Amino acid sequence: MTEISQGEVITDITPIAFNLGSVVLTRGMDELCGGNHALLLPLLNRHDNCDWGNCYPEDAIQNNWATHNELRIMSVYAFLGEAVWIITESDRSATTILLPTEY
Repeated sequence: MTEISQGEVITDITPIAFNLGSVVLTRGMDELCGGNHALLLPLLNRHDNCDWGNCYPEDAIQNNWATHNELRIMSVYAFLGEAVWIITESDRSATTILLPTEY
């Protein structure tokens, strides 16, 4: 086991597979995709494969860490001209696809 000293910053964490739980979406996302939820599968697949999309680099590092430590995971993608968030809860019970304005 490697010890980490206080204040040390880790940037090279390799993410591991995690459970999505129940996948749900908000009304805004339902409206944006016109009820064609299959359009969201590429984004969900990216999230599930630890491709965090357009999030800040420090958030990507946090997501990688979160896969090991049961913390919330959040991805950001562009979809039909809108920013879309995908959030997997820390207990892995659910993953929500939403617009930032719905948070």
